[in-house]
Amino acid sequence: MNPDFTDLRVTVAGLGVSGVPAAKALHALGARVTVVNGVAGERQRAEAAELEALGITVRLGGGATLPEGTELVVTAPGWKPSSPLFTAAAKAGVEIWGDVELAWRLRKPGAAPWLAVTGTNGKTTTTRMLAAILTAAGLRTAAVGNIGVSLLDAVLGDEPYDVLAVELSSYQLHWAPSIRPHSAAVLNLAPDHLDWHGSMAAYTADKGRIYQGNQVACVYNRADPETERLVREADVEEGCRAIGFTLDAPRPSDFGLVDGILVDRAFVDDRVNSAQELAETADVNPPAPHNIANALAAAALARAYGVEPAAVREGLRAFRPDAHRIAEVATRDGITWVDDSKATNTHAAEASLAAYPSIVWLAGGLAKGAVFDDLVIKSADRLRAAVLIGADRALIREALARHAPQVPVVELGRTDTGAMAAAVAVARDRAQPGDTVLLAPACASMDMFANYNERGDMFAEAVRRLGAADSDSDEP
Repeated sequence: MNPDFTDLRVTVAGLGVSGVPAAKALHALGARVTVVNGVAGERQRAEAAELEALGITVRLGGGATLPEGTELVVTAPGWKPSSPLFTAAAKAGVEIWGDVELAWRLRKPGAAPWLAVTGTNGKTTTTRMLAAILTAAGLRTAAVGNIGVSLLDAVLGDEPYDVLAVELSSYQLHWAPSIRPHSAAVLNLAPDHLDWHGSMAAYTADKGRIYQGNQVACVYNRADPETERLVREADVEEGCRAIGFTLDAPRPSDFGLVDGILVDRAFVDDRVNSAQELAETADVNPPAPHNIANALAAAALARAYGVEPAAVREGLRAFRPDAHRIAEVATRDGITWVDDSKATNTHAAEASLAAYPSIVWLAGGLAKGAVFDDLVIKSADRLRAAVLIGADRALIREALARHAPQVPVVELGRTDTGAMAAAVAVARDRAQPGDTVLLAPACASMDMFANYNERGDMFAEAVRRLGAADSDSDEP
């Protein structure tokens, strides 16, 4: 902790929400900081001006090469390991840290322990659930890392936290070799960001770093054997336990469900013969299966830290999900409209589709190399119809034709701003009372929208306008 940075020549790779705080923190510690960023847009120039006013050197554009004399590189998460700057650093024997590694090394004596969460899907929801439970237990905490409060701000702040709920992406874990959480969870593993990591094996290995050095509990998903394998291979502190979570009845040392009750058979005196009730499924918002799994993982981490059962129930009841995560937009004429625009890959879409029995599915966008066959096979019996938009919609149509030819499919080729409203109108015509019209695209959004938030907002607005139009047409 607290290494000496005085006069150390540090290159910070990247600006933005990670690079700027890292540069400021290092400068304050006496380092000679140079920030490099390959893009020189308006935002980057404004951030550069802010740093230069402090005496920090900033180099924009020009391929972001390694400055001569660099002794340490600190990188923002998005930079690929294959970037020329990192190749040059490795050749020169210069160590590379991520912003998370920097935060870990800058912790003060007696610093708050980390309860860490990663996985392909559900990280943010689980981390925020965990923070809500810790808050309900009367602890000073924050959701940090890949979300919420800056991790550097959290560890360097004047008012210490009791414990931190830390979301970590695979990018962040790749550059964080030293972190040793109190306890950690890998929620699930599915192909994602393979262009960055190079292979599924490399992606999985980076996720598994979160278990290294765990002190109390390695929480894994019993429905995902790869997460358990990562626990078995982790080098943990003596006495650290493997704790599973499952939507089935729990075994000893598991968290699971019994007759609609979330229960703990891990942190009880007699885990062979007894279980501790924590909450009901109705306490989880929303009570979709994959979200209940998130709640069980959050509860396991909280209980590993010693939180009482009553705080688990209170925290889950207080939790409110972020926008565009299986958010109910409206219910009219027996049809429910749900926005899960955050379902940007097939794994997330599969979980979303599993939550409803009869669905008009609105999907499509940028596939990012995804294959949709397994998703369609697992979801076919739930689909009343599919409405497809976006650049790679044909890939989903072809998977539906192969594995669910009975499902009616409507493709919309338009990509203008009215495309979402048109898709909503088509979905309304296909839906029947008891159906859910579900936006779970299984694709990224950038072919038609600025991001998944805009996509979800446009869906919700189209649904509201559709309702207003229906109301107007009913007037005499």
